Amino acid sequence: MEIKAYQQLVDQWIQKYGVRYFDEKTNMLLLMEEVGELSRLIARIYGEQSFKQGMTADKSSIEDEMADIFFVLTCLCNQMDIDITNIINKNIQKKTQRDSERHQKNDKLNR
Repeated sequence: MEIKAYQQLVDQWIQKYGVRYFDEKTNMLLLMEEVGELSRLIARIYGEQSFKQGMTADKSSIEDEMADIFFVLTCLCNQMDIDITNIINKNIQKKTQRDSERHQKNDKLNR
């Protein structure tokens, strides 16, 4: 699916099931909540933290949290009339200009 189509799909979902978008502040807080949930899973699956007794998760749980993050981020973009495809392209151009040689010259990465 193209990113633009996803933005439209999210907007249609909100209009049909969500009644309206939460305000930007609420969505920003929800985004941080979702990032925290992803962080908790990463710490327990890939990091040194353990799950509480009786609790487990797997890669599909991580995928679900990543999708939640992208959904809320898309809501924020829709609310602020931001074209995700456009900002991604601008960001890649910025990174390419800024970092075209930086990482290849980083001795920490070339060990």
